Amino acid sequence: DRNLDLPLDIQGTAFQARVWRALQKIPLGTTASYTEIAAALGQPRAVRAVAQACAANKLALVVPCHRVIRSDGDLGGYRWGLERKRALLARERAAAASEPADEAAA
Repeated sequence: DRNLDLPLDIQGTAFQARVWRALQKIPLGTTASYTEIAAALGQPRAVRAVAQACAANKLALVVPCHRVIRSDGDLGGYRWGLERKRALLARERAAAASEPADEAAA
C-alpha cells in the first residue's frame, strides 16, 4: 500500500504541521510548487515559510518534501541533496507510470 497513514510524532510549529500535512497529500509521481502549497493553505504570501517548513522536515519519505519544487519548475533545495531529490522524483514517476489505473485511483 503506497498510502501511509501512520501517526507521526514530529515537533514543529502549527504552521509547519499544516505544511507537512499538505505535503502528505501530494500524489506519488507528482510535484507541487512552494507557491501552490502556500496558496492551498490560504496563505499565498507564505512561500518562504513553506520552504522553511520543508527544510525543517526530518521525515523525508513519510512527509515527502522532495515533491515540492519552485514555481519555475526548478527543483529548488533539498535537505539531503539535489541528486537524491532527482532520484526520488524519477523513481516515483516511474512507479506511478507503471501502476495499473484502478490501483492509482485507490
